[in-house]
Amino acid sequence: MKRRDSLKALTLSSFGVAAINPQELLAERRELEKAMGAAADPILIKPGSIAEEIAYDTKLQQEKYFTDKELATLAVLSDIIIPKDGKSGSASESGVPQFIEFMVKDQPNWQTPFRGGLQWLDRESAKRFGGKVFTALNKEQQLKIVDDIAYPEKAKPEMSQGVSFFNTMRNFTATGFFSSKIGIEDIGYMGNVPNVWDGVPADVLAKYKVSYDKS
Repeated sequence: MKRRDSLKALTLSSFGVAAINPQELLAERRELEKAMGAAADPILIKPGSIAEEIAYDTKLQQEKYFTDKELATLAVLSDIIIPKDGKSGSASESGVPQFIEFMVKDQPNWQTPFRGGLQWLDRESAKRFGGKVFTALNKEQQLKIVDDIAYPEKAKPEMSQGVSFFNTMRNFTATGFFSSKIGIEDIGYMGNVPNVWDGVPADVLAKYKVSYDKS
């Protein structure tokens, strides 16, 4: 099973990601998926929001938490988790880094885990590969580190901080991607859509030897 299919199964199975992550509830409430159709677009304010909500969301839009370097690392890591394939775009193309940026500003308790995790990732990269930060590594080198922290049951004890960060990153990535326009289309969810009734199909009419009144 492909990585994307595994994540989709996790997300759709009783909404496993949402069940353990409160950020999904906020993502629904603020309809962040509307803002993630294009990464450069600002977070859209939900129609009908009260003045306090509008002021709060506008304030968050104007703030910046992650550095450009940190956002670049989030983009690379999220694309390792959900890469682009023949069906849809990657996590970063769906706006996952911007989703995480908004969520850590909205829920500051996530700021230290993310910043600390990103710092751990660069330290581990530098230790293994001649002082290089994670984004400077080639794909094979990046995956060597990811493979050591992506499977908690197999990870070595000294990888515990990396494992904790990657679990958080994976959950935010799945939540962000599958609540985005790209992710919803990837799932194939249509929602309530109007249709046009063209009458009983011709083969059914023929089977029962009936027809519409031509008059």
